[in-house]
Amino acid sequence: MILYEYPFNESIRTMLRLEHLFDRLGQLIERDAPVDHHYALATIFEVMDVASRADLKSDLLKDLERQKVQLNGYRGNPSISEAALEAVLARVDQAFSGLNQLPGKAGAVLTGNEWLMSIRSRISIPGGTCEFDLPGYYAWQKHDPQRRRADLLHWASSLMPLAQALSVLLGLLRDSGVPHKVVATGGQFQQSLPQGRIYHLLRLRLPQTHDFVPEISGHRLMVSIRLMRQDAEGRLKASTEDTSFELTLCA
Repeated sequence: MILYEYPFNESIRTMLRLEHLFDRLGQLIERDAPVDHHYALATIFEVMDVASRADLKSDLLKDLERQKVQLNGYRGNPSISEAALEAVLARVDQAFSGLNQLPGKAGAVLTGNEWLMSIRSRISIPGGTCEFDLPGYYAWQKHDPQRRRADLLHWASSLMPLAQALSVLLGLLRDSGVPHKVVATGGQFQQSLPQGRIYHLLRLRLPQTHDFVPEISGHRLMVSIRLMRQDAEGRLKASTEDTSFELTLCA
């Protein structure tokens, strides 16, 4: 099964982009090749760019606080495990504390490192980090993998409170949805969303063997999905087959 996720608002869109970058960063740091560590450093800069939105940190703190209040409302509910509830609340508290103690925006401390900022200013230029442009960076890439990895982990450490907050919030959001089977008749599916409830995320699972690519659009009142297939040249063409898939709406 292939999982596709579609955000219904800009806040969730930003969170998913950051989660994607943190996942990529974790994979690249663990590798040994200099080119992988080059792209790990580029990913750190991408995280800083996405996280530079002025209200991101405050919005995440508000979301964590709102989740804490909501979870506390489940105390004493006989259908809720107190141990499991306490474990989730502890994760929320830890994420809130770590993010709240973070000085300024995520990665702000790295902007004081002139060497890193010299790389950041050239890394988006095609071929801009060649040895004759940045000999110091070229020399760093010749260090042992363990030394480069230690540097990358040190630089990424200032971003980890943000990563933890995102992990907690997106995890709770995904757990709020209940998956159900639906059918795209003639390759198309539409569903009206109930009024009075705001959904933030759509999750769609398609069998990998079907080789479909979903085109998803949605807003607070309606969600629409059209199943497409790629031709030999990669162009998407609409499917006309009746196809079942798993749909989850997360509020």
